[in-house]
Amino acid sequence: MDNKTVAGILERPEYQGHTVNFKTYKQSYKSKKTCYNPEEKWLVFENTHEAIIDTDTWARVQELRKNKRRPTRTGKTNMFSGIVRCADCGEKLYYCTSKNFEARQDHFVCSTSRLKGKEVCSTHFIRAVVLEQGVLAHMRWTIACVANHEEQFRKAMGAKQKAEVKKELATKRRQLTQGERRIEELDRLFKRIYEDNANGKLSDSRFQMLSDDYEQEQEELREKLLRLNEEITEQEEQSENIDRFISKVRKYLDLDELTPAVLNDMVKAVYVHAPDKSKGYREQQIDISYDLVGILPASLLNDLQNGETA
Repeated sequence: MDNKTVAGILERPEYQGHTVNFKTYKQSYKSKKTCYNPEEKWLVFENTHEAIIDTDTWARVQELRKNKRRPTRTGKTNMFSGIVRCADCGEKLYYCTSKNFEARQDHFVCSTSRLKGKEVCSTHFIRAVVLEQGVLAHMRWTIACVANHEEQFRKAMGAKQKAEVKKELATKRRQLTQGERRIEELDRLFKRIYEDNANGKLSDSRFQMLSDDYEQEQEELREKLLRLNEEITEQEEQSENIDRFISKVRKYLDLDELTPAVLNDMVKAVYVHAPDKSKGYREQQIDISYDLVGILPASLLNDLQNGETA
């Protein structure tokens, strides 16, 4: 099976249990040439058959496939290729190796610095083994903190306990329904006063005053409903993301070795800062952006570890 066939399989949404129509078309019945429609023209029927892969995994695969990885001449690869980035310019770090390099000599350098010079972005150099050790240590620390203090982690991340979230969402949905009903009622009232004005039962000045009031109330309600919808969506997504991240953490409670599968499942990006030598020795900061929750500040993890977020 060649690479193109594998790539086609990885990109098929049908494996999530969906049926997808109108992916292709022909310009006329006389033409035998198949043309491909853009995704926005596809017609997707969800959950029509049993899924082979869950939605989260499929979405993560699509993200990973966007990171094109430059093959090295030696054939050597590194799991951080395409994931590690420069903390200053945001560009990828090149994986540098050689047939004569020992494992400790393989390293990453900022692509901007290599291509455009140190004047544009200073050289961000880090050895691959140091990067792997640092990321593994941080992941083990994060997993221990989150697994041992799940509820405190939810609170610290702004996602409250499930019962509280459900109660708040129920209140907001109730307000949403009431607002929608009031808008419909205002539409009916507006129609009534319009008919009364047309029949001479309501003066023009009175009609104008009432219609202005109704329109203003409707506009305020629409703005309120828009905010409520955004808050509900954000709260639902945040709560779901925290729960999904905690579920991932539970899978790796005994993490001893960093593998590409674990790294790709847990981490979206690793940002490498320029080294600091002001203290007389080389010190380098690494920020890890975890899937679903982003960068977790060291202060948050320290508070969890010390039980100070409860």
